[in-house]
Amino acid sequence: MGHKSVAIDGPSGAGKSTLARQAAKALGFLYVDTGAIYRTLALLALERGVDPADPAAVQALLPQADIRLAYNSSDGLQHMYLCGRDVTEDIRRPEVSRAASSVSAIQAVRDFLMETQRELARQHDVIMDGRDIGTVVLPQADVKIFLTASPEARARRRCDELAQRGTPQDLETVLAEIVERDRRDTTRAAAPLRQAEDAVLVDTTELDLAESLQALLDAVRGELNA
Repeated sequence: MGHKSVAIDGPSGAGKSTLARQAAKALGFLYVDTGAIYRTLALLALERGVDPADPAAVQALLPQADIRLAYNSSDGLQHMYLCGRDVTEDIRRPEVSRAASSVSAIQAVRDFLMETQRELARQHDVIMDGRDIGTVVLPQADVKIFLTASPEARARRRCDELAQRGTPQDLETVLAEIVERDRRDTTRAAAPLRQAEDAVLVDTTELDLAESLQALLDAVRGELNA
């Protein structure tokens, strides 16, 4: 019997990582945060002084990109390692988020990392979240979800997250960054963000965290049992 795969796509700040991780735990699936993989490569570019928007320069970094994904048994979370160093916290900094948007738009980068993602889906029951999981990475996924919320709701949630991490930013700045990120993600040439034709839309604008998780689980279970 083959493994089951759930693809969750959606815009920046929609809560994909938090909700996908909790849903994976509830379902007994492996959670794969693909955005963290791109963030790790973006961190490498920044640390090496490479412009994340320079395709040739970023592509030249790929042979040096010793990126590893592992799960910590003590906290049950996905940890990212760059050249043997745990960078799980470092990749969440705002400047890394911005760089990841540029890095992820480079086709050579997406090709380099895609097989890693697909291999995880071949070996495990997975919930994988990102921008193009249901459209490009796992087009044959058993379940496809497009998780979204209004830009204003996403900005408020992002501000709360940054404040909890000790790196607060004002709402206007965060909202402007989210709107710009949406523009870049939906218009880029390489795997633009879009809802797959067979994806179930889950809009969490008016939902709190518990309600959003329940809506996601209901959608996933409904599709798996269809």
